[in-house]
Amino acid sequence: MEVAEAIPELVPTTRLMEGFTFQRITTRGAEINVATAGEGPPLLLIHGNPLTLVSWHKVAPSLARDFTVVAIDMRGYGDSSKPEGGEDHSGYSFRAIGEDAFEVMDALGHQRFAVAGHDRGARVGFRMALDRPERITRYAALDIVPTHHVLNNITLGWARESYHWFFMAQKAPFPENLLGADLDYYMRYKLNKKGVGLEIFTPEAMAEYIRCATKEQIHAVCEDYRATITVDLDMDTADYGKRKIACPTMVIWGTNSHCGRHFKPVEAWSEWADDLVGLPVPTGHYPAEHRPDLIYSAFYRFFRGEKVT
Repeated sequence: MEVAEAIPELVPTTRLMEGFTFQRITTRGAEINVATAGEGPPLLLIHGNPLTLVSWHKVAPSLARDFTVVAIDMRGYGDSSKPEGGEDHSGYSFRAIGEDAFEVMDALGHQRFAVAGHDRGARVGFRMALDRPERITRYAALDIVPTHHVLNNITLGWARESYHWFFMAQKAPFPENLLGADLDYYMRYKLNKKGVGLEIFTPEAMAEYIRCATKEQIHAVCEDYRATITVDLDMDTADYGKRKIACPTMVIWGTNSHCGRHFKPVEAWSEWADDLVGLPVPTGHYPAEHRPDLIYSAFYRFFRGEKVT
């Protein structure tokens, strides 16, 4: 009987994104803050809301031992530029953010690559895998089910936990003005998930998220959510039942997150991916910061083409 190779231990780090080099790469629509490190097959990491690329700081240095890791701040977030979304908000669609990511990878010389995303970043990865299947080798989604499934299966429990989907999508500047009144309070409230708390975030990471929570970022995030319930949903509706993700796909969800509490993730994802593996983990909505050991282990196995258990 074949014995699985032992997974290396997590790299101990003393600062955010230790060992990574930062640069800005200009795309057709934005200037993207990019962190790179490592050697091996390219792996793109895309963060969620209200985070930045440093949300990968507990796992990225370890991944860089085996992969060329590229982490980006999505347009509108962190230290990337914050262009206008346009009248239809399509400047913040998952397709537009995905095009930034493709152009970043082009600039770094990576034609084909794997992608992992959390939260909003996982929705970007979803759109990238559908739009350009020839470029995505493997795809991992952290703590989401597809947007089309979410918006067509809304329950009271999910709505109570995910109020921001529709609040932030209201007409500008209504949500921007209310959130901007006390951004520090908002960020701590938003990140303080039920049954988990803020202890999973290092002081350095929390300080970074609060630093980046400017009024300009809040407007961009609102544009992101406005795009989600309009142009993004339209794209997904057009693709539903007609296109599926072609590459191997892994979905990881927290059993104590809104995703784990209110959806059946494997069932939801099976509508969009045939080559699918699902992995529940004992976390809330921020698995890479809550249990980096489990996320690193799953990524190490999956992106090396090994069986994930």
